Formats: sequence, C-alpha cells, structure tokens
Amino acid sequence: MTPAFSVCVYCGSRPGADAAFAEVARQTGHWIGTHGGQLVYGGGNNGLMGMVADATLAAGGRVVGVIPKALVEKEWAKLDCTELHVVNTMHDRKRMMAERADAFVALPGGIGTFEELFEVWTWRQLGYHDKPVGLLNTGGYYDELLAFLQSSVRHGFMSDWQMGLVRTGNEVQPLLADLVQAAGLTANRVNLTEI
Repeated sequence: MTPAFSVCVYCGSRPGADAAFAEVARQTGHWIGTHGGQLVYGGGNNGLMGMVADATLAAGGRVVGVIPKALVEKEWAKLDCTELHVVNTMHDRKRMMAERADAFVALPGGIGTFEELFEVWTWRQLGYHDKPVGLLNTGGYYDELLAFLQSSVRHGFMSDWQMGLVRTGNEVQPLLADLVQAAGLTANRVNLTEI
C-alpha cells in the first residue's frame, strides 16, 4: 500500500535524560503509523531513533531507514525496517532521506539532529526544496536554541522570513498535522482540522 505521506524524523540515537523525550518519540511514530504515513529516518535501533521506528511499525506504518555502513554497528541498524538502505556516506544518507520525505521534523537530539535540521532548513531557504520543516520543542528542549536564533535576527544575520520557514510546536499531533497539510497531503483516517 502506498503511504499517504512520508515524514522524515530527525532525533537522538540516545534516549535523553527526560522520560518525556521517549514518550514524544513513541507518540510521533504512533501518529505516523495510525494515519497511514511512512517514517523516514536514520535507520538506527538505539535511543529515540529506535523508539520512533518501533512505534511506527506497531501502529501499521511503513519505516524507511537509511544508515551509512560506518554506523551500522555504532547505531545498531534496525533490521526490521520495512526498507533498510545501507549507504556509503552521510551525504548519501541525508540525500536519500530528503528525497523520500514530504516533510521534516526534528525531535530532541544532539549535534547530528541539529546538523540535519539546519541543513534541510538551509536547503529550504535557498529553494532546493519546498517541503515543510518542523521543530518539536518537547519540554522546552529547544527554548535556548530558539532564543539564540531570535538574537541572530536581531543582530541582522537572519530574517523573520527565514525563522518562519521552521514551524515549531510543543505537541506531536498539531505539529505533524500542520506539516502534512503544509505539504499538500492528507493523512488517512483523520480530519486534520480536528486534531
């Protein structure tokens, strides 16, 4: 069955110190799976990455994992993905993930998550794609980053237009529904305006 939409999720290969991070990863996967969607992610079995993939599969969704050869053992590649692509480089990984996605969302994570978010955001502002980008600010995890980015606007290195290219939210359902709608798609079995 062809998925109704495909969301690329960036998140930590660690669980993080707050149980809310694990819960939001599970909620994200559950939402994608129960709404006829497909998860595209980094192919790992550890941390939030594994949790979002497990939840998507458990809810009946498809999971496309993309992982470089060098990280197969380090991130413990998730072998039960619907599709698991082992690629040569991180550049190959990120390119394939971007090509397979209709929208992007970053959950809590570390420098890899930050780098992936900033890359697709940069690509968006340069016109390399027009897919929506989201940031899930669970428990205020990204508050300081968002404050810093606003200071970059105040200092003249960014514009409000650039900031507006990233949709932020504190809850899974409204943010994912917004991203799917912004991509011009409709999630199966749900009226997105009622979420």
